Amino acid sequence: MAKGILGRKLGMTQIFDENGVLVPVSVIDVADNVVLQQKTVETDGYVATQIGFETKREKLSNKPEQGHVKKANTAPKRFVREIRFNEELKNELLDLAVGDLVKTELFEVGETVDVTGTSKGKGFAGSIKRHNQHRGPMTHGSRYHRGPGSMGPIKGNMKGKNLPGHMGHEKVTIQNLKVVGVDVENQLLLISGSVPGPKKGLVIVRSAVKSSK
Repeated sequence: MAKGILGRKLGMTQIFDENGVLVPVSVIDVADNVVLQQKTVETDGYVATQIGFETKREKLSNKPEQGHVKKANTAPKRFVREIRFNEELKNELLDLAVGDLVKTELFEVGETVDVTGTSKGKGFAGSIKRHNQHRGPMTHGSRYHRGPGSMGPIKGNMKGKNLPGHMGHEKVTIQNLKVVGVDVENQLLLISGSVPGPKKGLVIVRSAVKSSK
């Protein structure tokens, strides 16, 4: 089955599984997920479900946004994404009507998911921290310790070179994470291990594309 939901990372904690093993988990708040649009092959050329998460004030949204969410009879949303899958897979979200809530009941304990988020921004970083390069010799007067090293015969072709620059703040997906807890009352998902991004970062939780071996 193919499905997905939007959420906000609250942080990490740990729980005991059924075997008494301590498992580190990420807590994701998925309350207030609303279906804004159902896209079909006939009208849009592909199959997808557009979901909005976390209500924002109307003054922070423009007229097209307000008109779009009005069709779903809801308020403007801060985080809007499409959950799109192959047409061969049955998408459980397609069974929901526009304006319906997407809840934690969509997932079960033991399911495997992929989590996409924006990684922590590290600012400007050198090539050793950014690309795990080795440093130069620290003694014998080398005077070249943490530089980027030889570029080779580049002749102006700098694209793709492992140089110092902005590190982090990129779209990152971690695959094959396990759902270890579903809190229906508080609309929380507990996912094993860490997920991309800082606390309060926005994430997308989807069915795993690859099956875990």
